[in-house]
Amino acid sequence: MTTQTTAPQTPDETTGTPAHSLVGIPPHLGRALATGGGVLTIVSTFLAWTWTAAFPGDLTVYGYPGGLQVLVLIGGALTTLFGLASYGTKGLRWLVPAGADSALKLAALGTFATAWYTVLAISSKLGGLVNLEPGAWIVAVVTLAALTGALALPFQRPQTEPADPEDSAWEQYRHNRRNNWTVVKAAFATGPVAPARKLPAYAEILIIVAALALGLTVFTYGIGTEYDELFIGFLITAGFGFGAAAKAGLVTRISALTAKHRNVTMIGAFVAAAAFPFTQSDDQYATIGVYILIFATVALGLNIVVGLAGLLDLGYVAFLGVGAYTAAMVSGSPSSPFDIHLPFWASALLGAAVAMVFGVIIGAPTLRLRGDYLAIVTLGFGEIFRITVLNLDGTSGPDITNGSNGISSVPNLDILGFDFGQEHTFLGFTIARFANYFLLMLLITLVVVVVFRRSGDSRIGRAWVAIREDETAALAMGINGFRVKLIAFALGAALAGLAGTVQAHVTYTVTPEQYQFAHVVPPNSAFLLAAVVLGGMGTISGPLVGAALLYLIPAKLQFLGDYQLFAFGLTLVLLMRFRPEGLIPNRRRQLEFHEEAEAPAVLSKTGA
Repeated sequence: MTTQTTAPQTPDETTGTPAHSLVGIPPHLGRALATGGGVLTIVSTFLAWTWTAAFPGDLTVYGYPGGLQVLVLIGGALTTLFGLASYGTKGLRWLVPAGADSALKLAALGTFATAWYTVLAISSKLGGLVNLEPGAWIVAVVTLAALTGALALPFQRPQTEPADPEDSAWEQYRHNRRNNWTVVKAAFATGPVAPARKLPAYAEILIIVAALALGLTVFTYGIGTEYDELFIGFLITAGFGFGAAAKAGLVTRISALTAKHRNVTMIGAFVAAAAFPFTQSDDQYATIGVYILIFATVALGLNIVVGLAGLLDLGYVAFLGVGAYTAAMVSGSPSSPFDIHLPFWASALLGAAVAMVFGVIIGAPTLRLRGDYLAIVTLGFGEIFRITVLNLDGTSGPDITNGSNGISSVPNLDILGFDFGQEHTFLGFTIARFANYFLLMLLITLVVVVVFRRSGDSRIGRAWVAIREDETAALAMGINGFRVKLIAFALGAALAGLAGTVQAHVTYTVTPEQYQFAHVVPPNSAFLLAAVVLGGMGTISGPLVGAALLYLIPAKLQFLGDYQLFAFGLTLVLLMRFRPEGLIPNRRRQLEFHEEAEAPAVLSKTGA
């Protein structure tokens, strides 16, 4: 069956193709209803939604939105903004270079989902609809009206093939379902991104700074959500909000600006990340932040092996363990068999070097394998490492790692008199232990990002991409495949070992259980690979975003108890089903999964 799913967002009058909509309301009325519904949604968040403060967030106050009301307010504002942009309002056209209709539909849908989730959560937690105040009924009605109006906006219906009369009833049903899904996708399809008017360089940099500030605000809000209902509402609002911005073409336009000013973007991103500890009143969320950075840094190192060179490594967490054990043994721990206390710079270099040596030792005899065979060998290496350090306890083998007890009491770092275990005050802000390590780990992450970027743009980086795309063709063109893959393996191992040297000091104790193939708590090999695939292979920001989500979401879903991993796994399956190229894919990989997408005029060396 051949269908056309990439039609323009608005019907092309020159083709004579009639306009269609999902709801039988005149388009001009639907547009007004969606925009007006967004405005009324904003107003309804200033009303009380329940009479008792027993529901988290205190939704009983008039004139001051709180908790989930703030998220609905944001959704209503986005719906109103895209609604006004759909009228061609001057000053808003820059925000919707690909058209406003699809963005308006997603914004209205996200606002409806958040509002109705809140209403149902209030009713469920407090014991019935009787606990709802008029504000809750109003927001339920106006968000439904806004969604109905948005779905009435016209789109070009794709041509679908009728079912074969000779098919069975089940086959005809499946065929009709596929046709219906094709129509729904066309209703939310967007047009090509219109070229932007040339702006002064300072204006483009200001837009990048604003985008980074928005990203910091969203991350800080998400990591600081205080109760389960608020985090779920945050996921709904953030997900649909990002989808609406992508449909409007805003993400593509900002991505073009960041690609144009790569150095400014990188510096600005790390400045924004460094500001995170200063936005916190205590060390609680800095703890999550430093673990996210460790996870993200190791995932970025794995991205060299998997994303650039195309080598499937299922035992990568072992290199993190090599670096952590090396640093723990030479940092003055009383549990270490070596009476050595090296400065941090020496232990960091030693940990990276030892991990690199292990990468060469493991890679040299195995990298002549391909595909599944290489994956099985690397999986075996990861388990061999864990079992080996478990047995080096003085009973099953030499007393080096203390077996299952690990190397404990790893001292805090002291660099040039700066004790990372103590609180320090900067410009009136007090940062505690985990905030100190957060800033140090951020510096390590910056080093890894620079290495990834420079190596990806180099001659060896182009050789990695060639091996990834077609190893046989690359070998025929004269590329030494074994040497190129060994360099990728060694470099990835060194970067993981470098992150491990910091992890040893953050966790105080290094044990074999921290370096399993799969575990409920990252980092482990399965989660590292998932972070690379989820975020987007071959990119810099993809694994960083993927690692942050994969660490943050399980930590916030603990209220699900035994269903936590089920919900998490289901989320990953749905994401891979509808966005297999990852959240932030490079353009080449995106075209592999969406052949109907417009081909880029220029591809960089790594296809980004």
